[in-house]
Amino acid sequence: MKELVVVAIGGNSIIKDNSSQSIEAQEKAVQEVAHQISNMLEGNYNIVLTHGNGPQVGLDLRRAEIAHTVEGLPLTPLTNCVADTQGGIGYLVQQALSNALTKSKRQAITVITQVEVDKNDPNFTAPTKPIGAFFTQEQAEEFKRTNPDWHFIEDSGRGYRRVVASPEPKHVVESSAIRTLIRNDFIVVAAGGGGIPVVSNGKGGYQSIDAVIDKDLSTTLLAKELRADILIITTGVEKVCVNFGKPEQKALGETSTTDMQRYMAEGHFPAGSMLPKIEASLSFIANGGKRVIITTPEKLTEALRGETGTHIIQG
Repeated sequence: MKELVVVAIGGNSIIKDNSSQSIEAQEKAVQEVAHQISNMLEGNYNIVLTHGNGPQVGLDLRRAEIAHTVEGLPLTPLTNCVADTQGGIGYLVQQALSNALTKSKRQAITVITQVEVDKNDPNFTAPTKPIGAFFTQEQAEEFKRTNPDWHFIEDSGRGYRRVVASPEPKHVVESSAIRTLIRNDFIVVAAGGGGIPVVSNGKGGYQSIDAVIDKDLSTTLLAKELRADILIITTGVEKVCVNFGKPEQKALGETSTTDMQRYMAEGHFPAGSMLPKIEASLSFIANGGKRVIITTPEKLTEALRGETGTHIIQG
């Protein structure tokens, strides 16, 4: 029986810097990821791939803001930008994977994925997640006038920026459909950008809500709901380090949940970068996952073979 691996790819792995924002540059980056995934499939695995979309959503929002300011076109809601980038990035990944898998005759498919959140999540009363471009105070006030539910903060003298909630994900709406696709041997691209945030409409259905869901939390939730065996979280370092940047810096290979909890309590993992990944890893294993691997996108194949990366197991 094939093990199920859920792999989280960051949006910054697809747009690496300001010079690589073009579709052509994104396509090239995606092909590198597809090569890694196709190599991973040489083992006895099924794979679900998730991805970030922060840079892409920022570009979509800016296009909409410029079109609104210059031509008076309607603004695009944040949830629609998330959906648009799920489709756009999913298309690039799906095509690259399908091309890389022609010999195995396996096929990739993208699922536009909604993720349910609680409309009473405290993050909605105090939004802190910045999105989009910087504006002057006058521009921010004008957007606020026409969109009373928007929130802005002044950002370190650089201007005013919109902030939205980042609520905790509760349920992946399409998880059952994703499970069916896995059983039929598809490679699934899902939960892009953390998923499209939705809340219950009180009638058994859903309605969208402007928010940004943390990609690693949504990926972990999806892995739990699919009962995945292995969760792989990619980041900018080949291995997680303790005492990072100090003379006694140590890269972690295979380590236990007990040790990671101790390192976390000692403050080794910064809140804005590695800490959420460690918390997500521990949550996945606590809910029955066998292993979490943290490494760079370029080392996916070697890490899955146990040759590199940080491997967290129960213990």
